[in-house]
Amino acid sequence: MHRAEQDAVELLPRDGSAKLFHNFLSAGTADYYFSQLLQHNPWEQRAITMFGKQVNEPRLSTWHSVDNLSYLYSGLLRTPASWTPMLSELLLLCQLAASANFNSVLINLYRDGNDSMGWHADNEKSNGSEPMIASISLGESRRFDLRHRESKETIRTDLTHGSLLLMSGKSQDAWLHQVPKSKPILEPRINLTFRWVYSTL
Repeated sequence: MHRAEQDAVELLPRDGSAKLFHNFLSAGTADYYFSQLLQHNPWEQRAITMFGKQVNEPRLSTWHSVDNLSYLYSGLLRTPASWTPMLSELLLLCQLAASANFNSVLINLYRDGNDSMGWHADNEKSNGSEPMIASISLGESRRFDLRHRESKETIRTDLTHGSLLLMSGKSQDAWLHQVPKSKPILEPRINLTFRWVYSTL
């Protein structure tokens, strides 16, 4: 189902790793997962705290955990939706590719180019130190930016349908990342970010 033999492209020159597999899933497999998630995932739009104000996230999302763990980020406590056989399939594929274990996934739906994710790092305490994050992209390609916290060096790439991005090492400490708005994009994108979460609540 996935192309483990394909060499990954390393995006980061230093201070961590971000390896991109462009064709991790075959086109047919990626199409199947995309359509099933788009139609059947219980999408939510949640409010987060930014600069002391409550605002709606500019995307839809759901949180899922094998161990029924909640997740706290940006002042928002997420309780897990149901874990499905489809998520188990994708979890296994990511674990094999990353040679790491995961117990949770945050799934985001970018409905079109108006939906986005601002500069941030997946460095919550519950992710542990130097976490491995496995991100599968489905649907419309979206630009993905990485910016070094100190030097401000910025790296840009496209996350395409069926691709996998593995971020590890110091990548969450030394770099920020974002999915910027892109007005011309009219089609949806889904991404699933698998990680190991420790209970800190």
